[in-house]
Amino acid sequence: MRRTGPKEDPVDAPTDQAKGTRRDPGPRSVRLALIPLLLAMLPSSLGTTIVATSMPTIAGELGGTAYLSWAVTSYTLAAAASVPVWGKLGDMYGRKRWLVVAMSVFLTGSLLCGLAQDMAELIAARTVQGLGGGGLAVGVMAVIGELIPPRERGRYQGMITSVMVFSMTVGPLIGGSLTDSVGWRWAFWVNLPLGLLSLALIARLVRVTGQRRKAHIDYVGALLLIVCIVSFVLVVTWGGVEHAWGSATIVSLSLLSAAALAGFVHAQSRALEPVLPPHLFGERNFCLMAALSFTNGFVMFGAVLYLPLYQQAVHGVSATGSGLLLLPMLGALVLASQLSGRTVARTGRYKVLQVTGSAAMLSGTLLLSHVGTGTSRLTAALFMALLGAGMGFLGQNVMTVAQNSVGAHEVGVASAAMTLFRTLGQSVGVAVMGTLFNHRVRDVMSAHTHGTALHRTRLDAESMHRLSAPVRAVYRNAVAQGVQGAFVLASLAAGLALAAALGVREVPLRSTRKQQQHRQRQREQDT
Repeated sequence: MRRTGPKEDPVDAPTDQAKGTRRDPGPRSVRLALIPLLLAMLPSSLGTTIVATSMPTIAGELGGTAYLSWAVTSYTLAAAASVPVWGKLGDMYGRKRWLVVAMSVFLTGSLLCGLAQDMAELIAARTVQGLGGGGLAVGVMAVIGELIPPRERGRYQGMITSVMVFSMTVGPLIGGSLTDSVGWRWAFWVNLPLGLLSLALIARLVRVTGQRRKAHIDYVGALLLIVCIVSFVLVVTWGGVEHAWGSATIVSLSLLSAAALAGFVHAQSRALEPVLPPHLFGERNFCLMAALSFTNGFVMFGAVLYLPLYQQAVHGVSATGSGLLLLPMLGALVLASQLSGRTVARTGRYKVLQVTGSAAMLSGTLLLSHVGTGTSRLTAALFMALLGAGMGFLGQNVMTVAQNSVGAHEVGVASAAMTLFRTLGQSVGVAVMGTLFNHRVRDVMSAHTHGTALHRTRLDAESMHRLSAPVRAVYRNAVAQGVQGAFVLASLAAGLALAAALGVREVPLRSTRKQQQHRQRQREQDT
């Protein structure tokens, strides 16, 4: 007998026998489906943080210290460049299917990373892992977008944010513990049992309605977008650090990125199935959510990277202690995210939350741009909590509004676009803030220590205590000024976020699939 619909199971939306229509899943069904989705999100979120503390050991065993940064850069580049392609494939051929493919690619890359025998093999394996990580990041959010209507999505927002915060906080500790106890290769292999378990649960618990449809893949557009993103990220990563801004390498990469962008825009206007449909950028809220996603990623990863440096150098805490001192920021982020989600679910209002979040993020970055050697831990913790609350009020709220701004069949593309802009914000923020930080530390150290090479080294608490008192004071002051400069730049990004939030037009969030389908029919009639 021919099947006329999906098999009934715990997370399928129940069917109304009288009308033959499909009802939205209940809270229990959604929570069951979220378990494997959040479990699938965890390895991707840990992709960078869990190996951070393993890198010195990896360099010592595999050699190739000069190329060690590429073990991180190759992952982030591959993830950022592949995100739009994964999103489009999910829209065309089924989001659950391509989520499974992305997890398989990620696990293959993780296995190869642990088997690497030299740095070249590790970099290649990290690229494969990054390709899968990009698919997981967008695939999970797209499936959540299909399972949960935008109005109700806020109820589960805190769970999603908690996974991201957990990876940022616990990832380095897990990586360090595994490296010390069983070896650095397990920092990659730990993904295998997590990933396999999530695949089994996805197959059993997740049912989505997306069906495969005949479509054309925009290969030219995808290739041009990848070239544009890779070239741009290399420019902001290498510029002023590996190569001078006016060097032939940076100029050539800049021109290549600009040419690829122009070609991509032209290709999207002619493609039958564009990777990023141009009409999406005609939606005011979609464009503003892209700006908020970029600036939130810019500020968040800059804070996670440079605040621990400040705590270690200025307050003399250990690496583990500096991670614990981030808890005020991360705790406020989770609480604000949960409050934001519940408020959106109850009232359907989101603009006031985005404006409040952007204003808090701007206030937090401005206050942190004034921290110095005399700033107490309590004062710094309060500043960080304010920053964390601002980022929490934005967070998944941005993704929800972006998905609400497009038709049901383009949720994957919208999710991919937001993930892409957030990833680009992270890459650009870390690179540009890092350049400013390094220059400020170098200038201060050179002016007071007669050209010592200490500015080239990140000193931990134990190494700091071995310095003479005058040199230690100069280094503490240099790091404090470097952090100040980095957060001045972050405050500019937060200011752009506030301007974008003020321009948001509050469109009612869809609360049922029926409303989503009705809006899609209206879009098709308009076009």
